[in-house]
Amino acid sequence: MTHYYNVEAVRKLFPVVEKMTYLDSGFQTPMSTPVRRALEAFIQESYETAGPKSVWIDRMEETRAKIAALLNAAREEIAFTKNTSEAMNIAANALPLKAGDNVLMIHGDHPNNAYAFLNLKKKGVEVRFIPMTEIVNADSFRAQIDANTKAISMSYVAFHAGHRFDVESVGALCKEKNLYFVIDIMQAVGVVPIDAKKVGATFIGSGTHKGLLVPQGLGLLYWDHTRTELEPAYLAAISLENPPADFIARPDNMAPSFTAGRFELGNFNLPAIQGLSAALDLINEIGIEKIQAHCFDLGDGLIAGLDELGVKLVGPRDRAHRAPHIYVAALPAEEWIDFFASKDVRVSPERDGVRISLGMFNTEADIDRFLLVVKERNASAGRTTTAA
Repeated sequence: MTHYYNVEAVRKLFPVVEKMTYLDSGFQTPMSTPVRRALEAFIQESYETAGPKSVWIDRMEETRAKIAALLNAAREEIAFTKNTSEAMNIAANALPLKAGDNVLMIHGDHPNNAYAFLNLKKKGVEVRFIPMTEIVNADSFRAQIDANTKAISMSYVAFHAGHRFDVESVGALCKEKNLYFVIDIMQAVGVVPIDAKKVGATFIGSGTHKGLLVPQGLGLLYWDHTRTELEPAYLAAISLENPPADFIARPDNMAPSFTAGRFELGNFNLPAIQGLSAALDLINEIGIEKIQAHCFDLGDGLIAGLDELGVKLVGPRDRAHRAPHIYVAALPAEEWIDFFASKDVRVSPERDGVRISLGMFNTEADIDRFLLVVKERNASAGRTTTAA
């Protein structure tokens, strides 16, 4: 296997891997030492100085710039949110949709993307679902577009079986048809490169507790700042271009910020943002392309091992259509999850089996351990295949 970076050194930054075989980064990435140190520094500053808030805000803006660089965006196009769900709801409610309009989505995509738009049914907006197939690209949507179609919203990577959809061709279709394009990158960011400009996104939303390595409670939103017609469904002083210095609200001062700050509300999750800064430094030090390549190689080994054991892979096999880091083995979750836990192997139950999701710290030994546990249980049960 090619060595793209010093994985053993990276593993030392994630102490949990010494206690278990951790194959569950698609649910929550374990905390790394750099993130822990950043959180501890925040706590110490808050404890000892009652909070240098202006310093924290400066660091927040530095982190905003790092996110922008990761997405090939401008700093002014990045807003902080609580999570992906909030980002998707902000986007859905900012689009100028009216009764009779329709939005296209993928059936079986993440529910918190879908519900953000399904909730607009009360305004008379229709949501139309296309089938989830192994390949989803512009042609998948084209025939469903009519004069009332105003937007397409989809994930880049499907959470439950690792489909990696062709967002670039869909973005080109949206440009051709003058549609808004909303992308959920929760399961992609930090492992799969994403270029907001190249894909032509109107909005991109994500949380940060998977590939971006920080605990739950922080998300991000990219907004194409040329789409100035897109305004928040709510308003606060912080959302304004000119917040009142005297903190007195005035009806003649309600213009939203020219930046993505128009979509932000109230105080920020400053400790998590400080942790995110450290996480982004780690990702940038390794290189996201190298993380992706490493996970692809591990995935190849996993697929080969599942084939040898006669276990079906749920989802695409081809690198062109699969995410590098998310795989589902057709092992009934209700029969297998507790067994894996008893062997200190951390995985997730999914619709059609058990999900193995990789991170920058995983190795061939982790894959081998997973496969060995499957083989041992099958042998003890007298089974030669679990594909059925």
